[in-house]
Amino acid sequence: MPTFAYNELFAFTERVFQAIGCPEADATLATETLLAADLRGVDSHGVARLVGYVRLWEAGRINAAPRVAVSYETPSTAVVDGDGGLGLVVGPRAMRVAIEKAQQVGTGWVSVKNSNHFGIAGYHAMLALAHDMIGVAMTNASPLVAPTYSLDRLLGTNPIAVAVPAGEQPDFVLDMATTTAANGKLEIAQRKGLPLPEGWAQTADGRPSTDANAVKDGGALLPLGGATGSHKGYGLGAVVDIFSAVLSGANYGPWVPPFVAFLQPSANPVGQGLGHFFGAMRVDAFRPADEFKAHMDNWITTFRQAHAVEGKQVLIPGDPERDTAAHRLLDGIPLLDAVVQDLQGVGVKFGVKL
Repeated sequence: MPTFAYNELFAFTERVFQAIGCPEADATLATETLLAADLRGVDSHGVARLVGYVRLWEAGRINAAPRVAVSYETPSTAVVDGDGGLGLVVGPRAMRVAIEKAQQVGTGWVSVKNSNHFGIAGYHAMLALAHDMIGVAMTNASPLVAPTYSLDRLLGTNPIAVAVPAGEQPDFVLDMATTTAANGKLEIAQRKGLPLPEGWAQTADGRPSTDANAVKDGGALLPLGGATGSHKGYGLGAVVDIFSAVLSGANYGPWVPPFVAFLQPSANPVGQGLGHFFGAMRVDAFRPADEFKAHMDNWITTFRQAHAVEGKQVLIPGDPERDTAAHRLLDGIPLLDAVVQDLQGVGVKFGVKL
């Protein structure tokens, strides 16, 4: 599998975003947001998705130069209108609104409408860490998930991320889909010609499937929790959909626009674009930040030192991604051949060499 230096991929991706009309600052921000996924090992949400963003732009479904603006607010809350922009740009800007409100009144909560796919949720939540804040990020997504007992696809993978600052220990960063697996992992399995683990998907008639093409063929992804606990994942995904879209005025449930450009959005939308939800909580609104972070260090150390089953280690959310980022910054980011070919095709289109 070929590898590429982070700086090499950054320069390429930034130039592609500029080529579709993104202002320089937006292109840089979009690239940083997108490549955060590749660095952290979430390969399904990184540059592998660049071609998809370009196709959405070509289809007139992404505004490359949006005027992202607050459309309604109180001292601690806001609704942000993304103006049809890249979620990679809209998301960080909306999170900064939440952070600014938290700086003023202790907490900030922002629901977003009229946006698009925003990369990994963890990137946005982690923006709060530098301010000694706890960050929260959620987004709804294309309806590929069947609620418990449903044959209909009504929810997206609808991830939740929470980032908590620590002191001497690395920060706590939870970033998870509310499905058993994110759709991007199915795409990777398709590219590699591999079967899916049991519990990831079902066929169009509701039977369990290990076929990586099951969702493409009319089936659905399954909520987190598996055969006996999927109602829990369904509930979490529903909360994300409500906070991200019903609250903001974005599309929700089956009306969320698809990420793939060859599928058309609903002819009768209930809102505007795709929705996100962000939160920022100033730690010192609860207790002194240094005191809190010292206790987070103790919490993390206690869990790390838990007795583990043979051959395993108890991890803290964020550990695998942090280790992957450290290695990839040194050794490069591996890309599947199919992804490289897609990127090279985009490069030819815009005169940008990978």
